[in-house]
Amino acid sequence: IQGCFLEVGLSRGDLTEAEWRVLKDLLPIEPENRGRGRLPEQNRSIINGILWRLRCGAPWRDVPPKYGSWNTIYRRLRRWSEAGVWEAAAVTLAEIMADSGHYSIDSTTVRAHVSAAGGKGGLVDALLAARGAGSPVNFVVAALGRPVAFHLAGGEAADCKAYDDLIDLQNRLRTLPADKGYDADAIRADLAERKIKAVIPGRSNRRVKIEHDRALYRQRNRIERMFGHLKINRAIATRYDQLANSFLGMVHLATARYWLKFVHAA
Repeated sequence: IQGCFLEVGLSRGDLTEAEWRVLKDLLPIEPENRGRGRLPEQNRSIINGILWRLRCGAPWRDVPPKYGSWNTIYRRLRRWSEAGVWEAAAVTLAEIMADSGHYSIDSTTVRAHVSAAGGKGGLVDALLAARGAGSPVNFVVAALGRPVAFHLAGGEAADCKAYDDLIDLQNRLRTLPADKGYDADAIRADLAERKIKAVIPGRSNRRVKIEHDRALYRQRNRIERMFGHLKINRAIATRYDQLANSFLGMVHLATARYWLKFVHAA
């Protein structure tokens, strides 16, 4: 019965003790790594504040005071995004748990909110220039429905353009299910050279029909479900951040949080 209640002092969405035990070892908050910075428990409160904003998508100034100064919380996200801390945490968790050779690749569109357009200079980041108000596309590779790697591109970039950036991040692939957006001779040739089985249906305008493993292709729905899990976070479903680094930091943090429950279960 006790497990049915939230841990004392925690709000919905805050890191549990089990999650914090795993995550804190991946962050530069120990004395030898942080210098004369904050105590680890104070860092936990700041990270919970970032998670609150990730989940709600509210302006930074609206982060509840119980997590600390909103400006401190925002600057922590920015600083660790630029330093690659969130990315390192997400990649480490993925490498620990992603042991399957059956990966999928797909994309999802993230609409940019008007607040991401910036101030005097118009659009702050070139990634927001596509499609007027901006429509960055997040490319993701997933194993067993769990995020492993992703790439942020301009809104009008074709899916296959992200292939080169993502394929080099994975060295354990045996098969790669993908939709028709990745049906290109160059991609098929590269996968064959890497001895990776392409599970990609051919485009309708191909002169020679290409067969694919339909049973494996059906597993691609896992990546669609994963998109749904990540987009429960409003700061991922809609881009509110002006800078690409900040938005990518949010995606990496959401990915790490998604992996934490599987690490704990293991």
